[in-house]
Amino acid sequence: MVINGKHFAYRLNGDLYHCAMDITQKYIGGKWKSVVLWYLKNSAHRFSELKRKIPDITEKMLSIQLKALEEDGLIKREVFGSKPPVRVEYSLTDFGKSLVPVLNAIAKWGRDLGDSTGEMVTMEEE
Repeated sequence: MVINGKHFAYRLNGDLYHCAMDITQKYIGGKWKSVVLWYLKNSAHRFSELKRKIPDITEKMLSIQLKALEEDGLIKREVFGSKPPVRVEYSLTDFGKSLVPVLNAIAKWGRDLGDSTGEMVTMEEE
């Protein structure tokens, strides 16, 4: 990024980012990360609940995204019970909760665009 004619970058956790948007994209970029975070913003969910809410994501991709979000510190994975069947829930960490205003702004932009140029349609229940 250029500020007052000088070139700057952010060094964060050993990586170099050329602008603030680059940092944000590292955490929520891609097709699914922000969608997963969106569904976790109000409450914890189990894997199967997330899969049901995001029908177009494969189980493998959901698993990959959950692991990446956990490694980045945005979500936590909590295991309940010690013997099968155990229950595993995913929820936002405090760091992840700091993204909620960003997610709300992105969703509002999408809703506004959908309302102004698209149409809302009813989907059939599965």
